[in-house]
Amino acid sequence: MKILIVEDDPLSQQLLLRYLQDQGERVIAEDGEKAMSTFRKALDTPQPFDLICLDIMLPYLDGQAVLKQVRALEDTRGLTGLAGTKVIMLTALRDADNVMKAFRSQCEGYLSKPISKERLFREIRSLGLPLNETP
Repeated sequence: MKILIVEDDPLSQQLLLRYLQDQGERVIAEDGEKAMSTFRKALDTPQPFDLICLDIMLPYLDGQAVLKQVRALEDTRGLTGLAGTKVIMLTALRDADNVMKAFRSQCEGYLSKPISKERLFREIRSLGLPLNETP
């Protein structure tokens, strides 16, 4: 599995890297603009991202805008529905407006921080993505 972690907080980055260390290739983007650049480049390769773990509060371009741009770019490539990259929003924002906005923009999951490995893996499994489960 190829995973894009979009997170500006270094501690959260390290935590997600550790949780996902046995799950395949992991790439970090510290802001929304870098996330879109990284996503575009991967989309032009034979191995695009399978999963994006996306924070909402990001510099330059917030996670809600990133999600909309990801879906628009996939749409131009004919990657809709199940063919698209799975996106899990990981954020401290728990208000109903942000949750509904994310799902309207077609995220597949939404976890509020702090994130545990168990909750993250349960969400990934629910999306039908393969996990290497080590004790």
